[in-house]
Amino acid sequence: MLASTVLRSLVLAAVLLPACAAPGDGPAPATAEVTAPQRIVTLGSSVTEAVFALGAGDRVVGVDLSSLYPETAAALPRVGYYRQFSAEGVLGLRPDLVLASDASGPATAVEQLRSAGIRLELLPSGENLDAARGNITAIAAALGRPEAAATVLATLEADLAEADRMRARVTSRPRVLFVYARGPGRLLVAGRETAGAELVRLAAGENAGGALTGMKPWSAEAVVAAAPDVVVLPSRGLESMGGVPGLLALPGLAETPAGRDQRIVAIDDLKLLGFGPRIGQGVRELLVALHPELGEGAAP
Repeated sequence: MLASTVLRSLVLAAVLLPACAAPGDGPAPATAEVTAPQRIVTLGSSVTEAVFALGAGDRVVGVDLSSLYPETAAALPRVGYYRQFSAEGVLGLRPDLVLASDASGPATAVEQLRSAGIRLELLPSGENLDAARGNITAIAAALGRPEAAATVLATLEADLAEADRMRARVTSRPRVLFVYARGPGRLLVAGRETAGAELVRLAAGENAGGALTGMKPWSAEAVVAAAPDVVVLPSRGLESMGGVPGLLALPGLAETPAGRDQRIVAIDDLKLLGFGPRIGQGVRELLVALHPELGEGAAP
Protein backbone atom coordinates (compact mmCIF):
# COMPACT_ATOMS: atom_id res chain seq x y z
CA MET A 1 0.00 0.00 0.00
CA LEU A 2 2.78 2.40 0.99
CA ALA A 3 4.79 1.47 -2.10
CA SER A 4 1.77 2.14 -4.30
CA THR A 5 1.28 5.59 -2.77
CA VAL A 6 4.94 6.51 -3.23
CA LEU A 7 4.81 5.34 -6.85
CA ARG A 8 1.78 7.49 -7.58
CA SER A 9 3.55 10.52 -6.04
CA LEU A 10 6.62 10.01 -8.19
CA VAL A 11 4.56 9.71 -11.35
CA LEU A 12 2.64 12.91 -10.51
CA ALA A 13 5.90 14.80 -9.88
CA ALA A 14 7.29 13.62 -13.19
CA VAL A 15 4.24 15.00 -15.00
CA LEU A 16 4.27 18.38 -13.25
CA LEU A 17 7.99 19.19 -13.30
CA PRO A 18 8.28 19.91 -17.06
CA ALA A 19 5.54 22.53 -16.69
CA CYS A 20 7.54 24.48 -14.12
CA ALA A 21 9.41 27.38 -15.77
CA ALA A 22 13.15 27.29 -15.27
CA PRO A 23 15.03 30.59 -14.88
CA GLY A 24 15.10 32.40 -18.23
CA ASP A 25 12.53 30.11 -19.85
CA GLY A 26 9.80 32.74 -19.98
CA PRO A 27 8.63 36.19 -18.84
CA ALA A 28 8.86 37.16 -15.21
CA PRO A 29 5.71 36.62 -13.13
CA ALA A 30 3.17 39.42 -13.44
CA THR A 31 3.64 40.23 -9.76
CA ALA A 32 7.37 41.02 -10.13
CA GLU A 33 8.18 44.67 -9.39
CA VAL A 34 11.11 46.83 -10.38
CA THR A 35 12.82 48.38 -7.37
CA ALA A 36 11.98 52.08 -7.16
CA PRO A 37 15.08 54.31 -7.45
CA GLN A 38 16.22 55.84 -4.18
CA ARG A 39 19.03 58.16 -5.33
CA ILE A 40 18.12 60.28 -8.34
CA VAL A 41 20.06 62.95 -10.24
CA THR A 42 18.08 65.22 -12.58
CA LEU A 43 19.45 67.20 -15.53
CA GLY A 44 17.18 69.92 -16.95
CA SER A 45 14.81 72.25 -15.13
CA SER A 46 11.57 70.75 -16.45
CA VAL A 47 12.78 67.23 -15.63
CA THR A 48 13.59 68.27 -12.07
CA GLU A 49 10.27 70.05 -11.67
CA ALA A 50 8.36 66.99 -12.89
CA VAL A 51 10.13 64.69 -10.42
CA PHE A 52 9.17 66.97 -7.53
CA ALA A 53 5.61 67.40 -8.82
CA LEU A 54 5.29 63.60 -8.95
CA GLY A 55 6.17 63.34 -5.27
CA ALA A 56 9.71 61.95 -5.55
CA GLY A 57 11.64 65.08 -4.62
CA ASP A 58 12.87 63.48 -1.41
CA ARG A 59 14.83 60.97 -3.50
CA VAL A 60 16.70 63.58 -5.57
CA VAL A 61 20.35 63.86 -4.48
CA GLY A 62 21.66 66.20 -7.18
CA VAL A 63 20.51 68.56 -9.94
CA ASP A 64 21.96 70.69 -12.72
CA LEU A 65 22.40 74.47 -12.63
CA SER A 66 19.16 75.19 -14.49
CA SER A 67 17.08 73.46 -11.80
CA LEU A 68 16.00 76.41 -9.66
CA TYR A 69 12.42 75.31 -8.95
CA PRO A 70 11.20 74.31 -6.45
CA GLU A 71 13.42 75.98 -3.86
CA THR A 72 14.24 72.63 -2.27
CA ALA A 73 15.74 71.52 -5.59
CA ALA A 74 17.85 74.66 -5.84
CA ALA A 75 19.47 73.81 -2.50
CA LEU A 76 20.74 70.39 -3.67
CA PRO A 77 24.28 69.61 -4.89
CA ARG A 78 24.94 70.83 -8.47
CA VAL A 79 26.65 68.90 -11.26
CA GLY A 80 27.00 71.72 -13.81
CA TYR A 81 24.66 72.98 -16.51
CA TYR A 82 22.78 70.11 -18.15
CA ARG A 83 24.24 70.86 -21.60
CA GLN A 84 27.74 70.72 -20.12
CA PHE A 85 27.42 68.58 -16.99
CA SER A 86 30.17 66.79 -15.10
CA ALA A 87 29.99 62.99 -15.30
CA GLU A 88 32.33 62.75 -12.33
CA GLY A 89 30.03 65.03 -10.33
CA VAL A 90 27.05 62.81 -11.12
CA LEU A 91 28.88 59.57 -10.35
CA GLY A 92 30.14 61.02 -7.07
CA LEU A 93 26.52 61.26 -5.86
CA ARG A 94 26.08 57.48 -6.34
CA PRO A 95 22.73 57.67 -8.15
CA ASP A 96 20.72 54.60 -9.10
CA LEU A 97 18.83 56.69 -11.69
CA VAL A 98 19.72 59.72 -13.80
CA LEU A 99 16.80 61.47 -15.48
CA ALA A 100 17.95 63.93 -18.14
CA SER A 101 16.80 66.04 -21.04
CA ASP A 102 17.99 64.51 -24.30
CA ALA A 103 19.76 67.83 -24.92
CA SER A 104 22.13 66.98 -22.06
CA GLY A 105 25.81 66.72 -22.84
CA PRO A 106 28.54 66.56 -23.76
CA ALA A 107 28.18 63.16 -25.45
CA THR A 108 31.32 61.92 -23.69
CA ALA A 109 29.75 62.61 -20.30
CA VAL A 110 26.57 60.77 -21.27
CA GLU A 111 28.67 57.80 -22.43
CA GLN A 112 30.60 57.83 -19.14
CA LEU A 113 27.37 57.36 -17.23
CA ARG A 114 26.33 54.49 -19.47
CA SER A 115 29.75 52.85 -19.20
CA ALA A 116 29.54 53.05 -15.42
CA GLY A 117 26.33 51.03 -15.52
CA ILE A 118 24.15 53.89 -14.24
CA ARG A 119 20.51 53.69 -15.25
CA LEU A 120 20.04 56.69 -17.55
CA GLU A 121 16.67 57.84 -18.91
CA LEU A 122 16.72 60.58 -21.57
CA LEU A 123 13.56 62.62 -22.00
CA PRO A 124 12.66 64.33 -25.30
CA SER A 125 13.22 68.08 -25.18
CA GLY A 126 10.24 68.74 -27.44
CA GLU A 127 8.81 72.23 -27.13
CA ASN A 128 5.09 71.59 -27.25
CA LEU A 129 2.23 70.40 -25.05
CA ASP A 130 2.38 66.79 -26.24
CA ALA A 131 6.02 66.65 -25.16
CA ALA A 132 5.05 68.02 -21.74
CA ARG A 133 2.38 65.37 -21.28
CA GLY A 134 4.59 62.55 -22.55
CA ASN A 135 7.51 63.47 -20.30
CA ILE A 136 5.35 63.57 -17.18
CA THR A 137 4.08 60.08 -17.96
CA ALA A 138 7.55 58.74 -18.81
CA ILE A 139 9.15 60.22 -15.68
CA ALA A 140 6.41 58.79 -13.46
CA ALA A 141 7.05 55.33 -14.94
CA ALA A 142 10.83 55.66 -14.43
CA LEU A 143 10.22 56.59 -10.80
CA GLY A 144 8.09 53.51 -10.27
CA ARG A 145 5.11 55.78 -9.60
CA PRO A 146 3.02 55.55 -12.81
CA GLU A 147 -0.18 56.30 -10.90
CA ALA A 148 1.19 59.69 -9.80
CA ALA A 149 1.10 61.00 -13.39
CA ALA A 150 -2.69 61.20 -13.36
CA THR A 151 -2.79 63.90 -10.66
CA VAL A 152 -0.11 66.07 -12.27
CA LEU A 153 -1.68 65.72 -15.71
CA ALA A 154 -5.13 66.58 -14.33
CA THR A 155 -3.79 69.89 -13.00
CA LEU A 156 -2.05 70.60 -16.30
CA GLU A 157 -5.20 69.87 -18.32
CA ALA A 158 -7.31 72.07 -16.03
CA ASP A 159 -4.93 75.00 -16.61
CA LEU A 160 -4.95 74.40 -20.37
CA ALA A 161 -8.75 74.22 -20.43
CA GLU A 162 -8.89 77.58 -18.67
CA ALA A 163 -6.41 78.96 -21.21
CA ASP A 164 -8.75 77.76 -23.99
CA ARG A 165 -11.66 79.63 -22.40
CA MET A 166 -9.51 82.74 -22.13
CA ARG A 167 -8.47 82.53 -25.80
CA ALA A 168 -12.13 82.39 -26.78
CA ARG A 169 -12.54 85.86 -25.22
CA VAL A 170 -9.52 87.41 -26.95
CA THR A 171 -10.30 90.16 -29.48
CA SER A 172 -6.75 91.29 -30.30
CA ARG A 173 -3.84 89.59 -32.01
CA PRO A 174 -0.64 91.51 -31.18
CA ARG A 175 2.56 91.03 -33.13
CA VAL A 176 4.98 89.54 -30.62
CA LEU A 177 8.75 89.54 -30.89
CA PHE A 178 10.01 86.78 -28.62
CA VAL A 179 13.68 87.32 -27.82
CA TYR A 180 16.29 85.52 -25.78
CA ALA A 181 18.87 87.78 -24.17
CA ARG A 182 21.91 87.08 -22.04
CA GLY A 183 23.68 90.36 -21.45
CA PRO A 184 24.24 93.38 -23.71
CA GLY A 185 24.76 92.52 -27.36
CA ARG A 186 23.53 88.93 -27.02
CA LEU A 187 20.01 89.02 -28.44
CA LEU A 188 18.39 86.17 -30.36
CA VAL A 189 14.97 86.27 -32.02
CA ALA A 190 12.61 83.26 -31.90
CA GLY A 191 11.62 82.20 -35.39
CA ARG A 192 9.56 79.20 -36.46
CA GLU A 193 10.03 75.82 -34.75
CA THR A 194 11.05 77.30 -31.41
CA ALA A 195 9.63 77.27 -27.89
CA GLY A 196 9.09 81.01 -28.21
CA ALA A 197 7.01 80.63 -31.36
CA GLU A 198 4.87 77.95 -29.73
CA LEU A 199 4.28 80.12 -26.67
CA VAL A 200 3.24 83.07 -28.85
CA ARG A 201 0.77 80.79 -30.64
CA LEU A 202 -0.66 79.44 -27.39
CA ALA A 203 -1.06 83.01 -26.14
CA ALA A 204 -3.00 84.04 -29.27
CA GLY A 205 -0.32 86.30 -30.70
CA GLU A 206 1.33 86.61 -34.11
CA ASN A 207 5.03 85.77 -34.19
CA ALA A 208 6.85 88.88 -35.46
CA GLY A 209 9.93 86.71 -36.00
CA GLY A 210 8.12 84.32 -38.31
CA ALA A 211 10.46 85.09 -41.21
CA LEU A 212 13.16 83.13 -39.36
CA THR A 213 13.56 79.46 -38.50
CA GLY A 214 15.10 78.68 -35.12
CA MET A 215 16.77 81.16 -32.76
CA LYS A 216 18.77 83.70 -34.79
CA PRO A 217 20.35 87.14 -34.33
CA TRP A 218 18.55 89.87 -36.25
CA SER A 219 19.70 93.20 -37.61
CA ALA A 220 18.28 96.47 -36.32
CA GLU A 221 16.65 97.03 -39.71
CA ALA A 222 14.90 93.63 -39.54
CA VAL A 223 13.64 94.32 -36.02
CA VAL A 224 12.19 97.69 -37.10
CA ALA A 225 10.60 96.11 -40.19
CA ALA A 226 9.00 93.37 -38.04
CA ALA A 227 7.09 96.13 -36.18
CA PRO A 228 6.28 94.16 -33.02
CA ASP A 229 3.55 95.45 -30.73
CA VAL A 230 5.06 93.59 -27.78
CA VAL A 231 8.50 92.22 -26.92
CA VAL A 232 8.51 89.09 -24.75
CA LEU A 233 11.60 87.68 -23.11
CA PRO A 234 12.63 85.60 -20.07
CA SER A 235 12.82 87.63 -16.86
CA ARG A 236 16.41 86.60 -16.16
CA GLY A 237 17.36 87.77 -19.64
CA LEU A 238 15.77 91.16 -19.02
CA GLU A 239 17.71 91.47 -15.78
CA SER A 240 20.95 90.66 -17.60
CA MET A 241 20.23 93.54 -20.01
CA GLY A 242 19.82 96.06 -17.19
CA GLY A 243 16.02 96.07 -17.30
CA VAL A 244 13.76 97.77 -19.84
CA PRO A 245 16.12 100.75 -20.44
CA GLY A 246 18.98 98.41 -21.28
CA LEU A 247 16.82 96.35 -23.63
CA LEU A 248 15.51 99.38 -25.51
CA ALA A 249 19.04 100.67 -25.92
CA LEU A 250 19.67 97.83 -28.37
CA PRO A 251 19.67 98.98 -32.01
CA GLY A 252 16.21 99.08 -33.54
CA LEU A 253 14.04 98.11 -30.58
CA ALA A 254 13.22 101.66 -29.47
CA GLU A 255 11.93 102.41 -32.99
CA THR A 256 9.28 99.67 -32.93
CA PRO A 257 5.68 100.10 -31.68
CA ALA A 258 6.64 97.94 -28.69
CA GLY A 259 9.63 100.16 -27.95
CA ARG A 260 7.72 103.41 -28.27
CA ASP A 261 4.95 102.14 -25.95
CA GLN A 262 7.44 100.28 -23.75
CA ARG A 263 5.36 97.11 -24.00
CA ILE A 264 7.90 94.66 -22.64
CA VAL A 265 6.67 91.42 -21.07
CA ALA A 266 9.06 89.44 -18.90
CA ILE A 267 8.09 85.79 -18.38
CA ASP A 268 9.16 83.17 -15.85
CA ASP A 269 11.44 81.10 -18.08
CA LEU A 270 11.43 78.15 -15.65
CA LYS A 271 7.64 78.00 -15.87
CA LEU A 272 7.32 78.42 -19.62
CA LEU A 273 10.39 77.61 -21.70
CA GLY A 274 10.92 74.04 -20.50
CA PHE A 275 7.33 72.93 -21.17
CA GLY A 276 7.15 71.29 -17.76
CA PRO A 277 4.24 70.66 -15.38
CA ARG A 278 3.46 74.41 -14.96
CA ILE A 279 3.23 75.23 -18.67
CA GLY A 280 -0.58 75.63 -18.50
CA GLN A 281 -0.28 78.15 -15.69
CA GLY A 282 2.39 80.04 -17.63
CA VAL A 283 0.26 80.21 -20.79
CA ARG A 284 -2.60 81.70 -18.78
CA GLU A 285 -0.30 84.38 -17.39
CA LEU A 286 1.06 85.20 -20.85
CA LEU A 287 -2.46 85.49 -22.25
CA VAL A 288 -3.30 88.10 -19.61
CA ALA A 289 -0.06 90.00 -20.28
CA LEU A 290 -0.64 90.15 -24.06
CA HIS A 291 -4.38 90.82 -24.07
CA PRO A 292 -5.53 93.73 -21.87
CA GLU A 293 -9.14 92.99 -22.88
CA LEU A 294 -9.07 89.91 -20.66
CA GLY A 295 -8.90 92.19 -17.64
CA GLU A 296 -7.23 91.69 -14.29
CA GLY A 297 -9.93 89.25 -13.23
CA ALA A 298 -8.51 86.69 -15.66
CA ALA A 299 -5.14 86.54 -13.94
CA PRO A 300 -4.40 83.18 -12.25
